[in-house]
Amino acid sequence: MATPSDYQRLLRGAALRVTRPRVAVLSAVHAHPHADTDGIIGAVRRDLPKVSHQAVYDSLRTLTAAGLVRRIQPSGSVARYEARVGDNHHHVVCRSCGAIADVDCAVGETPCLTASDGRGFSIDEAEVIYWGLCPDCSTGQNF
Repeated sequence: MATPSDYQRLLRGAALRVTRPRVAVLSAVHAHPHADTDGIIGAVRRDLPKVSHQAVYDSLRTLTAAGLVRRIQPSGSVARYEARVGDNHHHVVCRSCGAIADVDCAVGETPCLTASDGRGFSIDEAEVIYWGLCPDCSTGQNF
């Protein structure tokens, strides 16, 4: 379990100023993978009750730009945030309840980065989302 000083080191390592909202947002994203903005605001307000929505939004934007947080937005969903960065993992999303889980890249060294026709692009990232039903929703349910 990471501590506030760990988050402060991450911020300094990314050449970011250490602020209480940034530390609290980073902590919330680590504690609640794939949380949406409202969930992160709620978690941050447990530690900083008077933090504004704007401070959380600004922190998320800054942390995402610095590569400390990743923003994902599956089709039909609001933006969600996670702390797992720096790898080429993907996600699986439940069509029924909306649960999201991480899925490692298929096999080998980033096979998803080899497009069948890259159209001249220099591809450096692939975003794959698998859709289906989570174990809880698939039990006894026809979809």
